[in-house]
Amino acid sequence: MQATSGKHEWNKMKPAGKLRIILLDDNEAVRSVLSRILDDRGYEVFAFANPAICPLQVMPECRCGPNQTCTDIIISDLDMPNMTGLDFIENQIKKNCKCQHVVLMSGSWTEQDLFRAHELGCKTFAKPFPFEEFYEWLDEIEKRIESTRVLCNWFQEPNLLSEK
Repeated sequence: MQATSGKHEWNKMKPAGKLRIILLDDNEAVRSVLSRILDDRGYEVFAFANPAICPLQVMPECRCGPNQTCTDIIISDLDMPNMTGLDFIENQIKKNCKCQHVVLMSGSWTEQDLFRAHELGCKTFAKPFPFEEFYEWLDEIEKRIESTRVLCNWFQEPNLLSEK
C-alpha cells in the first residue's frame, strides 16, 4: 500500500452513520495501518489476524435476522494461515451472510484467484495499492449503505471475540 497526499485525509472523511468493518489480515503492519485508516474515518473496526477465529467463521450459519447484517464491509487478505480470504468469503456466502461489500487484497494474485474473487462479487486490490484508490472505493460504498440499515451484534458476545 502506498500513502498518497490526495484529496482524502484519514480524519476528514466520516460516514453519515457509523459503519462496521470486519478486517482480516495476518500481516500486523497492514492490519494496523488499515485499522487506523478505517477508525479515523469513523468506522467500527473488528480486526483479526486469522480468519479461522473470526466469529463469522466460527458460527455454522448466519445469525442475522431478516433485513439485518452484522457488518457493512468485509476486507480480507487473500493468503492467510488456516484458510484463504476466498475460502472465508465462500463460507460466508454458503452461510447466507448478508454483507454486500467485500474486498480481497493480495500481493500475489493468480488469474484463477482473480476470476474466483470477481465471481463471488468481491472488489480486488493488488498490494501495494495506492490509498487514494482505497478511499475512492470507501467513498462509493458509503453512498450505497442505507443509514437505516440494522446491524445485529451477535458476534460481539465476549466468548466469540478472542482477538480484536
